[in-house]
Amino acid sequence: MRAVVYTESGDSSVLELVEREVAEPGPGEVRVRIVRAGVNPTDWKFRAGGMGELAFPEIVPGQDGAGEVVAVGPDVDSLAVGDRVWTMLAQHQRPGGTAQEQVVIPADRVTVLPEGASYDVGASLGVPAVTAHRALTTSEDGPDRLAPGALEGSTVLVAGGAGAVGNAAIQLARWAGATVVTTVSSDEKAALATAAGAHHVVNYREGDLVEQVRAIAPDGVDLVVEVAPAQNLRTDLRLIRPRGTIAIYANNGGDEITLSVRETFSTNARFQWVLLYTVGQAALRAAAEDITAALADGAFGVGEEHGLPLHHLPLEETAAAHAAVEDGAVGKVLIDVAEA
Repeated sequence: MRAVVYTESGDSSVLELVEREVAEPGPGEVRVRIVRAGVNPTDWKFRAGGMGELAFPEIVPGQDGAGEVVAVGPDVDSLAVGDRVWTMLAQHQRPGGTAQEQVVIPADRVTVLPEGASYDVGASLGVPAVTAHRALTTSEDGPDRLAPGALEGSTVLVAGGAGAVGNAAIQLARWAGATVVTTVSSDEKAALATAAGAHHVVNYREGDLVEQVRAIAPDGVDLVVEVAPAQNLRTDLRLIRPRGTIAIYANNGGDEITLSVRETFSTNARFQWVLLYTVGQAALRAAAEDITAALADGAFGVGEEHGLPLHHLPLEETAAAHAAVEDGAVGKVLIDVAEA
């Protein structure tokens, strides 16, 4: 079996294509033949040592993937051999991720793909879509699950609507009935955010951002999905309505935030930090179910027509795939592991 591994931290050159034995699933586990693997910023950050020392002597990167169940371990009744599935957190607290031809993974991190959903979309879910779901479901006055109508009457502001998480947040919020506003930095990214389903797209480099968003939502927005708090949080506080939520899932643009206590008090806002590795199994399962329902409804997709261009590379070019994500590729980078 072909697998991409690394045994030390470093740049993408530490990734190596090797042959490894196929593992058998234990209790509560399944083995999935990976067709597509998704690459996320978290993958290169782990590989580069940004999350600390390596947890295992040898690691196969990749949290996200899609493929077919080929073996089922004891005590698994939710999945069967032949099921087409998508994965999340495949590498979390485990040495083997999705950048290999077959991966053994806990069954509770594997979800059946709806009929007609492609492996491309399945491999693009995981980290981006589950992060977006969590950001959209933690508000004081909002829902804890997503479905059509769940966000009816709400206005959601998505920072960075052309990114993978931003794209997922736009699609899921639109499916749930929200009015979706997003910010972008160029006309090209505006076109992608519009394709994703955003009702209003604001180029933050042109004109007064607060003025433009307040013209759309005079009473403020109900929820902000935030990718760059160091740069944007002061602006978010001017846009959030009382008791609104600012959900922060990344640190693009800097690691430090300074807030005025008086200015922040007046908002009664909730700051929700979002990191998938510690959200808990209940939140992960709720996200998997709701995202799959959106897929089944035809409300979630990938590709240029859905605002998320796809970039395919073969398994032997996993290093180039990591480098592309690290360099800020617009869209979704996928690894073609096997034929569908």
